[in-house]
Amino acid sequence: MKTLKQSLAILSAAAILMSLTSTAFAQLPNPGMTIDPERTAIVITDPQNDFLSPDGVTWGVVGKSVTENRTVANIEALLKVAKENNLPVFISPHYYYPTDKDWKFEGALEVLMHNIGMFDRKDPLSLEGFEGSGADFLELYKPYIQDGKTIVANPHKVYGPENNDLLLQLRKRGIDNVILAGMSANLCTESHLRELLERGFEVAVVKDATAAAIVPDGDGYQAALVNFRFIANAVWTTEEAVQKIEQTLASK
Repeated sequence: MKTLKQSLAILSAAAILMSLTSTAFAQLPNPGMTIDPERTAIVITDPQNDFLSPDGVTWGVVGKSVTENRTVANIEALLKVAKENNLPVFISPHYYYPTDKDWKFEGALEVLMHNIGMFDRKDPLSLEGFEGSGADFLELYKPYIQDGKTIVANPHKVYGPENNDLLLQLRKRGIDNVILAGMSANLCTESHLRELLERGFEVAVVKDATAAAIVPDGDGYQAALVNFRFIANAVWTTEEAVQKIEQTLASK
């Protein structure tokens, strides 16, 4: 039989092991990401009125998060520093056409988006009614996006880039490092993060250049922050991202 002293020693060892394990999980590695101007681009998901304008159909649930994070200004800061330093910019937008309303099954947010007319366009081949609509880009961003250099991918339909041409456009330009921002943190932004990582990209997420819905069922932004920390190569603030871009490009 074990003596009391032996039992106490075993319990003490177990407590130390549990403490070390807990500490290891609490102190996740921070791999970081190096900005190589030949291989790095900024990707912005859904920089559109329905998410980022007070007139957008989701403002009632995302407005608080967008305002607190200064998301609109922070996305502009990323676009501005990219253009000033000739860093490629890619936009992955979200559009729905009338034919998309014939889907036979949908997830919860898909149903909601279709019910409220989010990102609706009248036709895939026409811009009739697009200007200033919820699907249109925020007016503030148009000088950056419509400069003839920004790559606007085909629209994604659910959350991730699996079914648009974003990855093709990145690969064709030799890009494998992505600085990721845009809307919405726990949906399209996180889904883009996951797919890019699975396809062999390094990804740094800019955590205050995104935002998410805050509803009685949960805080989408806080949920996204947890997952960003667990799976991204790096998680930066906008200030950190801008400084890293400027410092890297100034040294070239």
